[in-house]
This record gives sequence, structure tokens and C-alpha cells, in this order.
Amino acid sequence: MRPKIVFMGTPDFAVSSLDALCKAGCDVAAVVTVPDRPTGRGLKLTFSPVKSYALEHSIEVLQPERLRDEAFLARLQAIGADMFVVVAFRMLPQCVWAMPRLGTFNLHASLLPQYRGAAPINWAIINGETTTGVTTFLLNERIDEGRILLQESTPITPADTAGTMHDRLAEIGCRLVVTTVEGLADGTLTPTEQPSFATLYGAPKIFKQDCAIDWNSAGRDIVNFVRGLSPYPAATMAMKNEKGEILSFKVYDVAYETDANSVKGTVTTDKKRWLKIGITDGYINILSLQLSGKRKNSVDEFLRGYDVSNWSLVC
Repeated sequence: MRPKIVFMGTPDFAVSSLDALCKAGCDVAAVVTVPDRPTGRGLKLTFSPVKSYALEHSIEVLQPERLRDEAFLARLQAIGADMFVVVAFRMLPQCVWAMPRLGTFNLHASLLPQYRGAAPINWAIINGETTTGVTTFLLNERIDEGRILLQESTPITPADTAGTMHDRLAEIGCRLVVTTVEGLADGTLTPTEQPSFATLYGAPKIFKQDCAIDWNSAGRDIVNFVRGLSPYPAATMAMKNEKGEILSFKVYDVAYETDANSVKGTVTTDKKRWLKIGITDGYINILSLQLSGKRKNSVDEFLRGYDVSNWSLVC
């Protein structure tokens, strides 16, 4: 007998798992996602990717403002799901996660207990990790600390960004979600307690002020920082032009070269193909960037429109 599932999630990352469950023939009775929000200049109400998928596949959609809302809890109870599956959603209160008979499990984009928190993909790359993965675990009252069900690892290559890892982990994760549902349903999974978190990395939410490049860092660390924030939310930098105007940029791709003669904070360019920022142990080559209010450019495209030879770095 197939277990009845309520799926909880919001972004594209979650859609991959929802789609995999549906294609595997699982009984997804409803989805829970965020309320519609006004976006853009016209403040048009926008559906979450999970809601859009659910509507396309005739799945009931629940969008509570408050997860402790009595009407919402009553509807969840009436559905009578055997388990709840959570992928990229908000923290659930106990009255929700304790409801189904087979429990509630979450897909997390790291190898727990490392990188507990809201931004595991970003922080793993920022910290120079060479391996990451996904974990399914049973929810409890502590964030990302429940008993582990299944894990799968994958390498982080030097060419990977947060964007490429997002897509790869979504693909791996959707398979793991289906396997976890099957294991919980037939009783073959044995949850295991997570080891101590005391000496392991966390993954706190990244805010706008956290995205500025620290030009005092070592070259490899700057490269990892940019990779870990690319394409979203994107690393940032600022330069002052010859008029004294401070221009803000998002930076998507950089390279590092060593040079014992580099001068930290200098901006150098051949005005055609390359733009370099001096750091303590060499240069950071800016390969793609986006001036605030403009479109993303490769460095050669950008240099065709701007002469930066007299510009300076704003630290």
C-alpha cells in the first residue's frame, strides 16, 4: 500500500523532489507552500514554484500564513497523511511535524551534521570543501538536528558554483527523497542519531551585507567566496570612477594569479580583455560582473563600455 504524503516546500529546489515523488507513483495528497506574494513593479501576485507545479498536476494546495492556524491544522489532520516530506520550507512547529504516523522528514543540502542552517550549498563552497551531499532526516524540535535516515555525497569541483551545486544536489536529492519514502513505508530504514555538532561548520542565512568581497583575504579564499555566492545572491564590490562616483557591482566569476609584486587595492586593466584587482598575494581577475542597474557582462564586454584605467577600489 502506497503511503499518503503531504509535501511541504517552496522553491525550484523543492520542485525536483515533488516531481520525483509524483513520477514514482507516490500518493501526494496535498502540498503546503508559502502564501502568494506581490512582486515586481506591478505588485502582481506570484505563485511559488511548488504551487505552480501542484496546480499543473491537480494537487491540493495549502498556503497558511501561520502554521499553528487551527483551520490549517484541521485540514492537515483530515487529509490523514502517513508522512510529511519537507524540502526547502520553513521551520515546523511540533503540532505539525509530529502529526503523521510515519513521521516528518526533511531533505537537507549537506552531509549533516555539517552545514546545518539556511545556506548549506553556499557555505560549503565558500569554505573550500571538496565534498558535499544531501541528507534526509526526521524532524524534531531542533533545527537540522533530527535522526539521519539516508545520505549521499558528491564532489565539489574547482569549477563548481552555488548554481551548479544547487542543480546537482536537487537531482541527487530527489532520488534520495523517493528512496526515503519507500524505506519509511516498508520499515527498512533505521534512523541514526547525529554526532556532536560542536566542531563542525554551520550554514547561517546570507544577507546582503555578507556578500561584500574582503580584499584582505587570500586569493583562493576570494575565489571560493565568489563561487559560493554565484549566481545568487552574488558577491559584491565597489569602485570609484574618475568623477568620484562610487559604482556597485555584483561579481559572478573570478580567477586568481600569484604575483609577489602585486599592490593590494590597485585596479589595473589593458582596457580590452582583463581587469585585475591587486591583493596581498597576487591578483584577482574579474571575469564577469554586473554594474548595478545594468545587465551581466563578461569582462571584455564591460571594458568596451567603460574605461576603468583611472578607477580605484572601494574597500
